[in-house]
Amino acid sequence: MGHTFVEKVLARKAGLDSVVPGQIITVRPDKLLTHDNTAAISRKFRQIGVERMADPDISVIVLDHVVPAANETYAINHQIIREFVAGQGISSFYDIGEGICHQVLPEKGHAWPGAVIVGSDSHTPTYGAFGAFAAGIGRTEAAAVMATGQIWLRVPESLRIVVNGTLPERVSAKDVILHIIGDLRADGANYCSVEFTGETVREMSIASRMVLTNMAAEMGAKNGVVEPDDKTRAWLQGRVARDYEEVHADPDATYELVIEYDVSGLAPQVAKPHTVDNVVPVTEVAGTPINQALVGTCTNGRLEDLAAAAEILRGKHIAPSVRLLVLPASREVLLAAIERGIISDLVVAGATLLNPGCGPCLGAHQGCMAPSEVTISTANRNFKGRMGSKEAFIYLASPATVAASALTGVITDPR
Repeated sequence: MGHTFVEKVLARKAGLDSVVPGQIITVRPDKLLTHDNTAAISRKFRQIGVERMADPDISVIVLDHVVPAANETYAINHQIIREFVAGQGISSFYDIGEGICHQVLPEKGHAWPGAVIVGSDSHTPTYGAFGAFAAGIGRTEAAAVMATGQIWLRVPESLRIVVNGTLPERVSAKDVILHIIGDLRADGANYCSVEFTGETVREMSIASRMVLTNMAAEMGAKNGVVEPDDKTRAWLQGRVARDYEEVHADPDATYELVIEYDVSGLAPQVAKPHTVDNVVPVTEVAGTPINQALVGTCTNGRLEDLAAAAEILRGKHIAPSVRLLVLPASREVLLAAIERGIISDLVVAGATLLNPGCGPCLGAHQGCMAPSEVTISTANRNFKGRMGSKEAFIYLASPATVAASALTGVITDPR
């Protein structure tokens, strides 16, 4: 009997011949991601009673959530982290301005096929787009990994999602994953390893695949993964300095569930307030007035996303009633967008450019909403209070849909 991706990668990492879903194993992760929450994690680390990290080389720390610091509290938080980094001798530290952790980590070569990555952020599964096992963990678990260099994991059940068909014009990976989450619901893949495959996924860029794995968390998945191919290897060329061994699921592997989608006729999708699985075609909410639009974040802040928005907005101007925020996922993305004229197109169209970071998605600063306001966003969550006010309304959509809506002042079908 064959094995799924997660069964193979975790068995190898645990030094076992094979593992089965539900089995508890202990592994040494290749990388541990933390961000602004490193300050709280460092306090837990010291409570364990250990002075030195077991392996500082596995730690990747990115300041991205409230950058630059919005007030003294956040500034002190960052100060604590910088002191911890220096004291522990952590070399993979990325200070403010470098970008969002989920973009920066792979850009800097810390994700590769077959790697086991754990991170104190729920969207750590993003790195599955590179053929890695990547899973979110809690702060206490992260502190324990710092102290011991190890973590125990329950081997997930596996779910295979096969996506076929040619995407229609102005329908993208964001629409695909919103459609899937709307179908499976927020608990449809609880603690599962989700393998995304099919001709549509194979045709996607790495940036688009990252959208799928990033939002796998929104249907409860422990990790999401796309098997590596020539596109993966080309993207990683010059970034990953180490050798790696790809892990591919066996053709005769057993899955908890196999689901197939044909997206040839898929319409742009929108997740309505206040849950990510409250998904409808854009036509059902078209005409809803908006106050704010956001293009960016770790879900859709990459170059192709900014380009899709600029294509719609170029030579035009956003509606006077709308604030359009543009949030590049990293310094690398920002520089590339400047070089190609994408940023100037967006700014001339009325956009406000924010520094690379989590910004308004977090709801702690930059672009917070007032009660009763409506935002349409390319981010990954629309829960009450997510962008600052529990009485505000967040709709989730693709960069094309967000840009088209900013142009008209109401939710608009980008087609």
